[in-house]
Amino acid sequence: MIRVLSFLLILLSSGKAFAQTSNPYGLPLQQSIEDYRKSVALDSNKRMVLIADFVPDVLLDIKYAGKENVFYTQLYPRPIALTRLPAAKALANAQKEFNENGVGLKIYDGYRPYSITVQMYEMLPDTVYMGLPWQGSKHNRGIALDLTLVELKTGGELRMPTPFDALVYAAHPEFKKLPEEVIRNRELLKSVMKKHGFSVDPVEWWHYNYVDTSRTFELMDIPIDLMEREVLNSKSQKKE
Repeated sequence: MIRVLSFLLILLSSGKAFAQTSNPYGLPLQQSIEDYRKSVALDSNKRMVLIADFVPDVLLDIKYAGKENVFYTQLYPRPIALTRLPAAKALANAQKEFNENGVGLKIYDGYRPYSITVQMYEMLPDTVYMGLPWQGSKHNRGIALDLTLVELKTGGELRMPTPFDALVYAAHPEFKKLPEEVIRNRELLKSVMKKHGFSVDPVEWWHYNYVDTSRTFELMDIPIDLMEREVLNSKSQKKE
């Protein structure tokens, strides 16, 4: 028993439990559902969930499920929005507060497999706005969300500094040369998201990372549709 506990403690403290390495940068990656399941068995807060299951009335506009994005390429087989359990719960709390202000959340992207991050960088090798293959992205860890605000009555997007994925200075969350209405909308998004445990990316007003200093969320390269299937199967088993 002591040896088993010691082994588990070593895995947890290393932050690389059940990770596989098979990329030019030597990054530890979870690449199989089996490894993902093992990590969840050790820490249920690492469970991936469908955002729509936790955030009431959230709108989904998953940009990489179509070709209307900065890459003009479809990167996901269909619209899929996933995140880790604690991030989903925090986002639900943020949604409640947004709703009190007459607005709600629209999601552009959530979990993104590492291989997609590599593909993005190969299409657009920018070191300011792109996820870096030699580091991995928080999207690959399942704790990053791309999002905006919409009016509850109409579903129309609030005016923000730029469109999603605009690679310009105006996209920076502290950029000042903007209409007052736009700054007000952006600051509402920032303040509520920060209050509920998220930090905004320094160069993208739409990109928020869930902050959790108590654990490390592994980089994953599990295809997004396979991860979705795992989440749906897990839901089905709990109902039975």
